[in-house]
Amino acid sequence: MKRGGTGLPDFPWDSLAEPTARAKSHPGGLVDLSVGTPVDPVPGSIRAALASVSEIPGYPTTHGTPELRAAAVEALNRRHGIAGVDPAAVLPTIGSKELVAWLPRLLGAEPGDTVAIPELAYPTYEVGALLAGASVVRGDDPRGLAEPPAVLWLNSPSNPTGRVLGAEALRGIVEWARERDVLVVSDECYLALGWDADPVSILHPSVCGGRLDNLLAVHSLSKSANLASYRAGFVTGDPELVAGLLAVRKHAGMIVPRPVQEAMTAALTDDDALALQRERYARRRLVLQKALQDNGFRIDHSEAGLYLWATRGEDAWQTVAWLSERGILVAPGTFYGPRGGEHVRVALTATDERIEAAAERLS
Repeated sequence: MKRGGTGLPDFPWDSLAEPTARAKSHPGGLVDLSVGTPVDPVPGSIRAALASVSEIPGYPTTHGTPELRAAAVEALNRRHGIAGVDPAAVLPTIGSKELVAWLPRLLGAEPGDTVAIPELAYPTYEVGALLAGASVVRGDDPRGLAEPPAVLWLNSPSNPTGRVLGAEALRGIVEWARERDVLVVSDECYLALGWDADPVSILHPSVCGGRLDNLLAVHSLSKSANLASYRAGFVTGDPELVAGLLAVRKHAGMIVPRPVQEAMTAALTDDDALALQRERYARRRLVLQKALQDNGFRIDHSEAGLYLWATRGEDAWQTVAWLSERGILVAPGTFYGPRGGEHVRVALTATDERIEAAAERLS
């Protein structure tokens, strides 16, 4: 057994220490656009729900309350047109990151298996494969891979690029995967944040044809309901796969706290709070988009999600340094894969005042 060390890549954001210090020294203070963490208040309805069950002393159920699972099914149908999901096939998770990190292992991936991830991808997809002892292959179209992977990650809208895969593209991938018995997992954390495109779930009938076998969709309430600190997410799709995940998570104690389950139920019910948060991000996006484009940046993709994928046609770290001198901190595209070398990811998750400050500094 290897003692000490993880065998995993270095945590990317640790390498931002120098640009962070430089940006913090700006006379007007730091504008942190490097991480997609919510800055707006948790809606009152959700906070009230969290407190409403705070007196319950017993262990919560790993599967979640029936009310939570029903609320998830109804929200998926009402907000995203997803029909036919069995409430028993909804499983709450401790945010989505822990699920992403452990899912290949929980699905049975092992040494010798391959996990396919997008060319530019959330770093935890790779970490999850490595934790399972599997190898990683990158590619935006799995049909071009030499061998079918054991697990295929999709992410639409994409983090970091904001790219959206349409129903036709997703359907082609699903059909290809089914012919080869490949498990397809779709990270849909940004599904409610479409701007120039209408994102569609892998579980939508236009994509899956009403069949959920070998398909899983991962959802988070961190972005749409400001619940990052609550650690609130869920996975759904193939009932057999979800049942298997539930069985393992019972043994491992991967349980969402009972007050958070109540808060999730409220968040999945409150469409007005979702609409309000969408409006905030839409305003901030327009301000940053104009400021970047007016000052030498090109924005690629970025049709949806919480980020602008921007470039000045130079090395990403040069752009990070240039922005940090103006008190603005962003993430280099290299955090997300080798092909991100000339882009930076600019988050919309700052207050209106900080977004305006960034726009002024750019101009």
